[in-house]
Amino acid sequence: MVHSVKGVILHGGAGTRLRPLTHTGPKQLIPVANKPISQYVLEDLIKAQIQDVAIIVGDASQKVKEHFQNGKKFGAKITYISQTEPKGIAHAVGLCREFTKNDSFIVYLGDNLLKGGIKDYVKKFEEANFDAMILLCEVEHPQQFGVAMFDKNKRLVKLVEKPKEPPSNYALTGIYFFTPKIFDAIDKLKPSWRGELEITEALQRLLEDGNDVGYQFVKGWWKDTGTTEDILESNRLILDDLVPETRGTVEEGASIQGRVTIGENTIIKRGALIRGPVIIGKDTTIEGDTFIGPYTSIGDNVHIKQGEIENSIIMNHCQIDTTQKIVDSLIGQHSTITTNHNRPKGLRLIVGENAKIVL
Repeated sequence: MVHSVKGVILHGGAGTRLRPLTHTGPKQLIPVANKPISQYVLEDLIKAQIQDVAIIVGDASQKVKEHFQNGKKFGAKITYISQTEPKGIAHAVGLCREFTKNDSFIVYLGDNLLKGGIKDYVKKFEEANFDAMILLCEVEHPQQFGVAMFDKNKRLVKLVEKPKEPPSNYALTGIYFFTPKIFDAIDKLKPSWRGELEITEALQRLLEDGNDVGYQFVKGWWKDTGTTEDILESNRLILDDLVPETRGTVEEGASIQGRVTIGENTIIKRGALIRGPVIIGKDTTIEGDTFIGPYTSIGDNVHIKQGEIENSIIMNHCQIDTTQKIVDSLIGQHSTITTNHNRPKGLRLIVGENAKIVL
């Protein structure tokens, strides 16, 4: 039986590890290579022929709705479902019953990135007729995740949440394939010590009730972008596949080296040096006394008068005029960074929106 498959993107969560950036908006809208993380998720679902998508929103729903609207501009039809309290992933999934009805569906955490996407896994799920399917990824520190346990025949027998002694190195990614059977399992759950309904427990319940829970190992990389380091690493991984393109103006005497993408109405002035992979948005000005180093993403309407920037994300509407070197940094929208006297070089910054910094 071929399922009709819908998509569910989880867009809640407090993003406490990414403060102050998440004081003014959800972590899933933080841009990686100039695109919000959750937009990659939506585009991945669309590439897998899934256009009917629900986005589950928490407190910051307004910014999410402003960005995605009804989904038409992305080629999707979006329904918004509100999760008023953060009661866990399984609780959020339970809110989708009315949306998914009798269809199968994919739950995709809005802060997850997967190289190569889910298209092949959707096909596998449809063909295999599983009651549920999970994607697993080999990780270095499985203690931080839900972990899969297999028997000697490589059958999935158990899922353990953040185990002190992991039964394997295979972690659950934030991507789940479900049939309506998951709702019965969720109905039987009790809140965990965190006060949440845990999706690992719901999957465990499916297994114990004799349902066929399949699994696939992801090829390529998978990132759960919960920390600044994860976001900067995701930025590097995506920029590694950057296709160079120049839509703006590069003045004579400016130096562009390696793979660099430059947006419309952006000006790279004489004397500037940009060494890719680098992506620069539209309506941005990079003045002559500037070095932009590898693995840097610069948003729209940014003005960089002087400075050295490397392995960083500079969001929209920022102004930078500094003699200091900025590395490994996340700079929120509408921030201003200037220098007024000399200090030792090398700054590491995590700056929220509307900040003003004088160095």
